[in-house]
Amino acid sequence: MADKTNRRTAHIISHTHWDREWYLPYEKHHVRLIELMDTLMDTLEREPEYRSFFLDGQTIILEDYLQVRPDRRERLEKLIREGRIHIGPWYILQDAFLTSGEANLRNLQIGHKDAEHYGTISQVGYFPDTFGNIGQAPQIMQQAGISNAIFGRGVKPTGFNNTVTDSAYESSFSELIWEGPDGSRVLGILFANWYSNGNEVPTDPDEARAYWERKLSDAGKYASTGQLLFMNGCDHQPIQTDLPEAIREARKLYPDTDFVHSNFANYLKSVEDSLDTDLSVVKGELRSQHTDGWSTLVNTASARVYLKQMNQRGQTLLEKVAEPLAAYAAVTTGTDYPHHLFTYAWKTLMQNHPHDSICGCSVDEVHREMVTRFDKSRHVAETIVDASARALADAVDTSDFSRFGAGTVPFVVFNTTGWERDGTVEVELDLARIYFREGVAMNEMISRMRELDVSGRALVDAEGDFIPHTMEDLGLQFGYDLPNDKFRQPYWARRVKLTFEATRVPALGLKAYASISDAEGTIARLQEQGASLIAGDRVLENEHLRVDIADDGSLTVTNKADGSVYRDLLVYEDTGDIGNEYMYKQPDGEEPLTTKGLEAEISVLEDTAYRVAIEIVHYWAVPASADELFEIEKQEAVYYPHRKAQRVEHTVPLTIRTVVSLERGGKGVGVRAAFDNQAKDHRVRALFPTDLATAVHRADAVLEVAVRDNEPSAEWENPSNAQHQQAFADVSEDARGLTIANKGLNEYEVLRDGRNTIAVTLLRSVSELGDWGVFPTPEAQCLGEHTVELMIIPHQGDGAASGAFALAYQFQVPWTAVQTEIREGAIAAVHAPLYWEGEGIAFSSMKIGEDSGDLMLRWYNMQPESGELRVFPTDDYGRLYKSDVLERQGEDATPSDREQPLAARLGKCEIYTLGVAGASK
Repeated sequence: MADKTNRRTAHIISHTHWDREWYLPYEKHHVRLIELMDTLMDTLEREPEYRSFFLDGQTIILEDYLQVRPDRRERLEKLIREGRIHIGPWYILQDAFLTSGEANLRNLQIGHKDAEHYGTISQVGYFPDTFGNIGQAPQIMQQAGISNAIFGRGVKPTGFNNTVTDSAYESSFSELIWEGPDGSRVLGILFANWYSNGNEVPTDPDEARAYWERKLSDAGKYASTGQLLFMNGCDHQPIQTDLPEAIREARKLYPDTDFVHSNFANYLKSVEDSLDTDLSVVKGELRSQHTDGWSTLVNTASARVYLKQMNQRGQTLLEKVAEPLAAYAAVTTGTDYPHHLFTYAWKTLMQNHPHDSICGCSVDEVHREMVTRFDKSRHVAETIVDASARALADAVDTSDFSRFGAGTVPFVVFNTTGWERDGTVEVELDLARIYFREGVAMNEMISRMRELDVSGRALVDAEGDFIPHTMEDLGLQFGYDLPNDKFRQPYWARRVKLTFEATRVPALGLKAYASISDAEGTIARLQEQGASLIAGDRVLENEHLRVDIADDGSLTVTNKADGSVYRDLLVYEDTGDIGNEYMYKQPDGEEPLTTKGLEAEISVLEDTAYRVAIEIVHYWAVPASADELFEIEKQEAVYYPHRKAQRVEHTVPLTIRTVVSLERGGKGVGVRAAFDNQAKDHRVRALFPTDLATAVHRADAVLEVAVRDNEPSAEWENPSNAQHQQAFADVSEDARGLTIANKGLNEYEVLRDGRNTIAVTLLRSVSELGDWGVFPTPEAQCLGEHTVELMIIPHQGDGAASGAFALAYQFQVPWTAVQTEIREGAIAAVHAPLYWEGEGIAFSSMKIGEDSGDLMLRWYNMQPESGELRVFPTDDYGRLYKSDVLERQGEDATPSDREQPLAARLGKCEIYTLGVAGASK
């Protein structure tokens, strides 16, 4: 469609899509990046008609370049400040579905912070190659002051090697309105002809004529105005240094078209000024649902599951443990909040978040390096946790425990989730230490610690109540302190591990306990009084749930609150997989193997007053691999939906050891499964039939609980309909529902089997990268030991209101516990820095804002209707204000009566950030 002047403009935007690592290891891509940036700067300085370059929306490219070329910083900064090189708004181009909500926001925050140094940032919601787009992107962009989103996937399909197709579309044009679940809208620009449609523009007249005849037609086919977008670049694309000459030639050939070397700001303004027709409104997540289903790349959610598990642990440790503990310490003890360490830890973690990295769809060398980065980030986070927990514990008033006499060892348990919490806690305590500095001979130190009597001890809480627990003697242990004011201090200790059920630990708060000498034998009486949770032969039961274990190890779970029963839970399924790291493909005609009817070995592993655990062992066998035809098909790059390979008849053992646990106060059934995978080319899932009649289900996505159809669109041909999840997937009727929570298992499917079964992928073993060539990846077979964790949570039909979703979020977050001493302190033995309430509202983050120094709190509404959030700060504060995803100061929200809580009305699916000024000491 022509614009209002009946002239068309060809906006040519130079860029390179820079995958830091993918089909080459990071450093090989890195060397090519240095060459590209050198050429770019030389070209910009030499050729004024080469006007600008878009640096792929990610500021990490600047770090990568300057790491090797620090001498060129001044030249680079000058070109950025002059508007010749456009940077940001992200730190990296992440896979949004496989990274947490807070990780997505830290990415945006750090990208903006890095760009501040250069005095400019691109106001572009850039998602060029994200494997689908999250529903909350429009709201996130609007809160960040960005009114657009530019993306390549999720709405319209592109064919193999990015060719244009002509199937039905969800949008009438390449321009559209993208609306988030809260109603936020942005102008969406779809790369209808991909982000390489203006690549390698010819300078030869004949070649240029043929090129532009085709390109102008392709772009005009989808454009709503005469403002046509041509992206001059592609993956790792070198700079086209003769582009000015190519543009001059195009102007000669097509005088009716304005060819400009453009940028996104000018292009977007031109589109907005030229629009004279209504655009299609596309709502929510963009997951390519109106396609044949074969190229969604969704199964990257299960490629190399170990990476997803490490990522879940890493980002949870940062955002749900380290940040809230450090913020808590800052507002209550005046401890400095280590912004610099958090930035370093987040950046190191986010270097694993690009789509070709966290998706597990690169060559093996890439993913080996990712493991090291995960470890590095975790080590920094753990150091922050230790320091923050220590600062807080040292300020807790434990003086009341002194009444229990000598040998009393207090400790503090921290609940860093957003809800009050019950659950089993493990803590290691040193009942005695001898430091090397005391001058005792080595043999004497060791002898004293070994001979120390650790029997006859009890556990008490802050109210002095005795708590049932178990104690494991860990024996003699070497340790050391690293004080800030002196050399390291080594010691020998006698260490024990206590396990018990902590109850009513306040949200974002703490509760003190103490291990005491128990001369009167209180602990023995408590253990005798504690009724077993084993209610019969293979029956586990508490006040909330009953779990019956069948001969084949499957579970029947009864929710006592409503009497609903869920049968055949936790059957394992194994199928062949002749796909690749991107997509799953089951061999044609294959019937899945399951453990249904396979007799299991079942035994009691733990039976205490606070928890029961049953071990279920399946001695199973599955085909060893795909057959010889599969090797031929891979070598010939046969498109995976067309492959005909089958699995071999020869089998290998697949022994699965499952521990099913139930806590005394638990409302969920814990599942921990371990297995040694020796089979290739297959997928393992756990099946949870719900037998609930509903056409939709819910899944934890990024800062929302997404509602998705059980049945795919009419265009869908793929037999599989796998989806992304974060913490859980849920199937519910009006009055009952079943939530399956997980730790780092990002792929699930609601089966079209008449039972609405939730199938969670535990392992996918493949052997090639896939995509545009032949790239063997033998380590993607994931041979060796694996451990997975899930939780089964039945509820009364509304997972948000019932607390089931909150329990699923808590399931992902570890407890923190630290030993301390008996002392007076400023923090009560049961304490939290704030209290909040709000039905259907999820807590997301507590941290200190880097620019403001204020306490920043974030929630999001899990429901598609408004809800009320009430916040009760328990410590002194200056004022409250509404903030945004960049944590900037907004409108005042301080209650007129400071004795009253903040009451905020959250819109449907709203992300709400609250700033608390003056909270830090």
